[in-house]
Amino acid sequence: MSPDTKTALLQAAERVARARGFDGFSYADLAQEVGIRKASVHHHFPTKETLSVALLQQYCAHFKKLRNDIDQSHETGAGRLRALVDVYHDALQDGASMCLCVAFSASRDSLSGAALTEICAFRTDLRQWLRDVFQAGQHDNSIAGVSDPRSEAAATLALLEGGQLAARAQRDPSLFTASVEHMLARLKHNQTH
Repeated sequence: MSPDTKTALLQAAERVARARGFDGFSYADLAQEVGIRKASVHHHFPTKETLSVALLQQYCAHFKKLRNDIDQSHETGAGRLRALVDVYHDALQDGASMCLCVAFSASRDSLSGAALTEICAFRTDLRQWLRDVFQAGQHDNSIAGVSDPRSEAAATLALLEGGQLAARAQRDPSLFTASVEHMLARLKHNQTH
């Protein structure tokens, strides 16, 4: 098996998991999508637990890079927050998909302790980044009404994830847009870059 097969399996697993959740796919699904035998999937990922942890680690690394890119391309807190909202909106793919951690969280009871640890670390890291975004928005006056950046960060993450779940449940991305509308109204439009 080549490393390309492993990469293809991770890509296929992420696509399927984001659309169906952790419980919504099997190794047979992955084998069919990648065009290999089911035993070959087990060669790279002996258990679904090892696959889920590898997926989450890859996803967290990608998301950290994405956040760094947002920091580099947006000077204000408002610009950074708007960019993150766009990431969550785009992940919906017209209501057919969600962010991986949101999709996996719906199957919490099926996940291993190692997978849950990865999800918890992802959320902790993202809340800390959001806290910094709200602090920046408070200092540069680009986000109105910031009083407690830590509380704002926790509420924003819950809002983004809950908005994705609502939109995915009804395959209607406008539900996500409606859920974040009030928060986005606090951003000063001339200071979002």
